[in-house]
Amino acid sequence: MARYDLGELRRSAAVATFGPGAIVDFRAGEATISAVAAGLEQWDESFPPAGMLNEQAIREERLQKKLGVKGFRLPPVRDPAREKDAERALPAVRFPQWLQCPKCDRIAKVEEWGEEAGRAGVHCQKCTSEAPGRRKVYVVPVRFVLACESGHLDEFPWHWWVGHKEGCRNKRFLKLESRQAGLAGLILSCAECGSTKSMDGIFSKETWKKFSTCSGRRPWLAGGHQDCSHHPRATQRGASNLYFPVIESALSIPPWSDRLQEALGVYWEPIVNVAEGRATFIASLATTVLAPVLSELNMSPEELAAEVARRVKQEEVIDVDNLRGEEYRQFTGSAYVQGLDREFEIRPQKVPDGLRPWFSRLVKVSRLREVRAMTGFTRIHPLGEGATEKAKISLSNLGWLPAIEVRGEGIFLEFDDKAIGEWEKRPEVESRAARIDQHLRDEWQERHGAGSEPPRVITPRFLLVHTFAHALMRQLTLDCGYSSTALRERLYVSDGDTGMRGLLIYTATTDDDGTLGGLQRQGDPDRIEGTIISAVQSQAWCSSDPLCIEDMLTPEDGLSLAACHSCVLAPETSCEEFNRFLDRATLVGLPSAASVGYFGTMITDARV
Repeated sequence: MARYDLGELRRSAAVATFGPGAIVDFRAGEATISAVAAGLEQWDESFPPAGMLNEQAIREERLQKKLGVKGFRLPPVRDPAREKDAERALPAVRFPQWLQCPKCDRIAKVEEWGEEAGRAGVHCQKCTSEAPGRRKVYVVPVRFVLACESGHLDEFPWHWWVGHKEGCRNKRFLKLESRQAGLAGLILSCAECGSTKSMDGIFSKETWKKFSTCSGRRPWLAGGHQDCSHHPRATQRGASNLYFPVIESALSIPPWSDRLQEALGVYWEPIVNVAEGRATFIASLATTVLAPVLSELNMSPEELAAEVARRVKQEEVIDVDNLRGEEYRQFTGSAYVQGLDREFEIRPQKVPDGLRPWFSRLVKVSRLREVRAMTGFTRIHPLGEGATEKAKISLSNLGWLPAIEVRGEGIFLEFDDKAIGEWEKRPEVESRAARIDQHLRDEWQERHGAGSEPPRVITPRFLLVHTFAHALMRQLTLDCGYSSTALRERLYVSDGDTGMRGLLIYTATTDDDGTLGGLQRQGDPDRIEGTIISAVQSQAWCSSDPLCIEDMLTPEDGLSLAACHSCVLAPETSCEEFNRFLDRATLVGLPSAASVGYFGTMITDARV
């Protein structure tokens, strides 16, 4: 399509909800435009210089090593005040190409409709000519598209679906009209041969087994067709399962939270690549480009060379399989910690006496920085829960990935080792976790064959920590005044002798809510006790009880038990698990089995 200015996106949305490969709806005057965000090659082309030489590059060493890249790029921002930025923009490709007139119900490809120079919207010539004053009747994107589990995206096969009669040569206009509610009342027809067919059954898997295999089309990548053996599926253009961004994140913790690498910027790579004579190389730049850097860091060339060498050696021992384990050890250390540039600051607190039966550690997180990188996306199913491969967001490995960095504050809590160990061994507790784990296993084997094993096991410990995180977030929104979408969870859960049993509730957000200070103040011992007690006691009753607590509102996939929107479900931007693997009974017990609840006597007063 020709180049038009379609609109703006929030920077955080460009690497998540509306990242490369996602369908984005724009408004251009009175017209609705649907387009697919383009891949990373277009970032380099539209906002040079390419790669990590770009001024909006950022780094997070632990995440870089895990993902095998040299760094990350922030979504580019156009500055209208700078003349060179005036024509810069991230491109998107019109999709779907099929459009429908809202007045006459005809559908056709974009080239069949009327265009105006300099405008992105296209109109129906027939209806416009009949409208009073020839007011433009703009066509809108059709509702249905094709997608497959490998992430490919294609047009709905309208001519195949209508099933033209033999000899019909109509390859242009069809009609899609709603005659009654539901898909059965949505009728597709051809005016030339008289063929008609309802849209009933388009979402059935069986329907598309009759269709040819997926075309492998990737409209977000230039020349991006790919061989694919999957059968496509029909889905609505705005369906929630059409795009699942795959996000990897890490907190900046010591020694990676200091200013060294950020201060060196584009000079980091050249300095690191000089293995021999690094001090001499730095000294040669010390009087020119590195002079302000050395002044900011208050280092001599020799000290900078030694610090770079130490940093390179530390990178070699980063455990890429357990980034959260390193973070957990920082939170559970006994000392106050502050990074050299104040990107990471924690203040351990005394656990209030009223919480000691259940918790062993309380930490106020005064400052933190999180880097969230997008590595790809899936369609139909989230990665690991049905989807087994990520769709690419670039044609080749560019050595960098799109990311955002966010700063905020939070509260870290660690469950008591002895208390949680005794609780999770209770048979009635194990049976509830086993129910969810079996549903996950059955779903996995249905998609991948009998005998295949899912990549995770749902344990009582995970259900408890995850559900408590949701309950605590809900209470903190009341106590601190934050919006529910401003808080996020970060779970630290694993089994074994060195198992993790903690959670971080934090405000790492791009909004002003991120660093107001209200959340970390809530971590004061004299405040947090009341907050946690209220959070747990509020779960003793749900407005949907007894249906909720008796598991009668369990979702069809069976991946949660006692959980609904009235008690523990959170905004999906706040939850790491898409609001799955939750069970309120692990907190407060069941009417018939109080021992299922970890907090036991804490909720007694609420039920008296």
